[in-house]
Parts: sequence; structure tokens; C-alpha cells
Amino acid sequence: MAVHLPMSQPSPGLCARPPHQQRGSASTAAAVAAVAAPPSTFAPQTTRLSAQSIAVNVRHTAPAAPIVVLPERAAKKKSGETLAGMWREIQGGRDWAGLVEPLHPLLRAEIVRYGEFVAATYKAFDLDAGSKRYLNCKYGKARMLEAVGMAGAGYTVTRYIYAAPDIALPGAAGPCPSRWIGYVAVASDDAARRLGRRDIVVSFRGTVTGSEWVANMMSSLEPARFDPADARPDVKVESGFLSVYTSDDATCRFTCGSCRNQLLSDVTRLINKYKHEEISITLAGHSMGSSLALLLGYDLAELGLNRDGNGNTVPITVYSFAGPRVGNAGFKNRCDELGVKVLRVVNVNDPITKLPGIFLNENSRVLGGRLELPWSSACYTHVGVELALDFFKARDPACVHDLEAYLELLKCPKIAKVKKDGEDLISKAKKFVLQQNFDTWRWQMAAIQVSELVQAMGM
Repeated sequence: MAVHLPMSQPSPGLCARPPHQQRGSASTAAAVAAVAAPPSTFAPQTTRLSAQSIAVNVRHTAPAAPIVVLPERAAKKKSGETLAGMWREIQGGRDWAGLVEPLHPLLRAEIVRYGEFVAATYKAFDLDAGSKRYLNCKYGKARMLEAVGMAGAGYTVTRYIYAAPDIALPGAAGPCPSRWIGYVAVASDDAARRLGRRDIVVSFRGTVTGSEWVANMMSSLEPARFDPADARPDVKVESGFLSVYTSDDATCRFTCGSCRNQLLSDVTRLINKYKHEEISITLAGHSMGSSLALLLGYDLAELGLNRDGNGNTVPITVYSFAGPRVGNAGFKNRCDELGVKVLRVVNVNDPITKLPGIFLNENSRVLGGRLELPWSSACYTHVGVELALDFFKARDPACVHDLEAYLELLKCPKIAKVKKDGEDLISKAKKFVLQQNFDTWRWQMAAIQVSELVQAMGM
């Protein structure tokens, strides 16, 4: 199904980025070009979307019924509906049933709101090589949200999060140091009343540094083993993302402990502080950051840390923007069992959302819908419900992964449902990429496919 967003002219600055903002990515093969590239590879870029029409695609496991164009009022908020009154549904309490077809205005607003928390990580990230805060946050916690234009967000930043994969770049003396990867924030009293609960937010940026690009190349699956009392070797995740999440850098001057330890410590502290209130845990990230958000959500639930003062389960929701696959079917099934809710916002033409697992994925696990194939445990599988944007007519390949483009499309006020026909969207995406006069992009995609094939053959 598709939610069609007609646009007579591209929105000004739809894919434009402020001079200080950097694009994140989780492409396993893009690392090849990025690590070897000069510093200008990570310089801010400005792109433009030239598509005449854009669609939002909503995917579900079950086949969809025929779609008809609905009047605009179908997408409008019903009288009396408030976020405080239906926050559990908006957070995925019923797997967003009835909220994505058509896209409910309250859900749309929440997706954009959490996306802006993620965009703040790029705006606050210091890319000035001459700065003492280079590759860290430019602002202190007390003024970070205000400095990036979110003074009215109604949240207080409680902790900055730092991470570094256990990887040594060629020519480096040792493993790469920790870099600022995101932050933890909690809703103020006024915001809590408006939201209907005390919301704890963790926001992650995407890939920027060379070591993070290298980590994205590590597409082998590895057992997560987060719970020492129950290792669950069948639950496997991408080794590069796991390295970023769990590696420790004792030399970091801003904090100590791994990204995982920092997060578990602060989130559990906040849960304990507000244990007698209604609480929600919302994790949001772009590209690689969405992988870290999902790993944290699974980690909290697996360890049983999402409990309030009465022993009730605190809901965990992940808003994933342009996120890759994170783990295998065992990981996906365990997240479902634990009640970790994931809403994946993707562009069907974004190759990052097809990775890892171009060849070995959820579509190659079973034969005839019943028989599991021998390599099923090695297949990457997406988690959650997918809300997919479709702007495959864009002429700038880099724009298909741009967070600001995602958010601008979701802010479009008019939506109507249209029937998807013709070529499948993956075929259109491949054709689109191959038609571009952008040799580096083609080489990256070729490298990705070769890497996946080598891994599939066990070489």
C-alpha cells in the first residue's frame, strides 16, 4: 500500500542541510570509499529533490486488500482524540493497527517529533577539526536542545552518550577513541502532562567517523549474549553494531564505560526516579543509530530493566529512520516476545535499508512459506512495522538516505491512499541507482553485493 503525497514543486530545501549537519549511513560497503577518502568525504553537502510526486508505503506481513482513494478527512484526527489519551496506541501498544492506513495525524506528528530529536544529534555534532570538541557535542547538556532550535521541546538532557567500536584504522596507533553518539533526555512536568506519561528519550546519530564506517562493514552475525544468566546463542546481531554498542574506551575524557553501560545506567536511574508515574521509553535513531536504538531496546527488555515501582512493564518503542537490518530471525522473534515495539520509517529506494542481508534475509529463510532452509539462522531479518516513503524519482542518490528529506515528507499535510502497481519497489530502486551518472555509488553497491556473496558462501 502507498500513501501518496502529491507535490507540484519540490519543497525548498527539502534535502538541504545546514552547514553544520552531517549525513549518517550504515552501508557496509560505503565504508570502503569513506575510510579511504580524504576528509572532504564527510564535509557537509547540499542536495535537491526533483521528484514530482512522493508516496508513503505501509507494509505489513499479511497481503493487503485492494486500495481505493479516500477523502482527505479520513486522515484527520477524530474529535476528542488527544495524545495523552491514546499514547499507548501511538507508541505501538497494538502494533499501530488502524493508525498507518491512513497515517493518523497524531502518529505522524510523533514520528516527526522523535525524528527531530535525532536530527538534533547531527546539528550539535562538532565537525570542526580545529575545535577542542571535534567529533563531540558542541554544546553543554543544559543548552543543547535550545542551541539546535528545540528550546520548546519540553525535555531535559540528562546524559551524553559516547561510543567507539573496538577497531583500529589502518595507520592508527590503536583502537579509535570514543565519540559522541547521542543523548538521553526526559520529559519535563509540563510535557509529561501533555504526553500523558513521563517519556524517557534516547536519541542516536548515524555513521560519521571512519571507525564507524569500518564497523558497518562487519556484517557477520554474532550472539548478543546480553543476559549472563541466559545467553541465548540463537539470538544473533551484526558484529559491527554490537562492537559500537559494547566496546569500552578507558581513555575517553568525557565519560567512562561502554555505550551500553552508560545507557543502562542512566535509563534505569530515570525509571527508578519516576517509578510511581506512568513511564515510556522511546528510542530513536537514524541509519546506524537506529541499530543502536534497537539493541538498547532489546537489552533493556531482555534484562527486565523496564519495570516501574509496581512491577509493571514500561513500554519500549523504537522509531527507526533509514535503519538497516540488525539481527537474525532469532533476534526478531525475541524482540517480539519481549514486546519491544519498532516502527521502521524507510525510503524504499534507500539501499541502506536493504542491508545487511541482500542475499540472506527474511525472504530467503523459508521455502513455500513453511519449510525452513538450512541457512535460516544466518539470515538477517527486519524487526517491527514498516512505514515506507517512496521518492525513487529523486535525481540525487545521496538524498534517498537523508534524514531531513524523510522528515520534510512526513510534514506534508495532504495525504491520500493510492494503489501500488507495476514494478516492485526494489526493482525500481535498483533501476534508479543504475541510471544515475554517479560511479562511486555504483561501485559501493557492487562492493556490498560481493561482500554479502562471500559471506553467504562461507569464504
